[in-house]
Amino acid sequence: MSVGALTKKILEAALFDEIWDAMKVTFKHMFYKPITFQYPREQRTIPDAHRGALGLLRYDDGKERCVGCDLCEAACPSRCIKVISAEDKSLPLQRYASEFYIDITKCVFCGYCVEACPVNALAMTKMYEYSTHDKRTLLFDKKRLYQIGEQHLADAKKYLYTHNQEKNDDMFHDYRYFFPQSVVQSTQPPPRHLTS
Repeated sequence: MSVGALTKKILEAALFDEIWDAMKVTFKHMFYKPITFQYPREQRTIPDAHRGALGLLRYDDGKERCVGCDLCEAACPSRCIKVISAEDKSLPLQRYASEFYIDITKCVFCGYCVEACPVNALAMTKMYEYSTHDKRTLLFDKKRLYQIGEQHLADAKKYLYTHNQEKNDDMFHDYRYFFPQSVVQSTQPPPRHLTS
């Protein structure tokens, strides 16, 4: 090693040249706007397509949308949904979900259940803060799901609009699930081409 290279190495070590190079980077970044946010005090702006906790929705008149078809249960890849349906005694052939459970600890937030629902009774919300000390409280029942749906109704509607499952106009607000054939006997005689 030459004397000049050795002298340069000793001078760099004595003046802490590497530390000054690192401090230049630090001082340069001191004047940049920070990109981190202080989580409990600052809330992040969440997009409308965010897949948070599931919530059950009602129609504008307060009637339950869920018809108990169990399609969400069939579409769920993690098998975290359980729907028990019953027949409505006042309306023949009309069903409703008498019990509805979602084990949120098993949920993978894929959104398949929301896509499978024919009446848009399920929707994802922007709710992500539901940590607890008791795991049993993360088994959401029908009452809790409706409570989440009512608290985060605007977010749930935005999720459905974003994923083109419901349109934001008056026609879809009046939408109801009706069976294609009426079960009530008609008082009118059948058409002539059917009687011959």
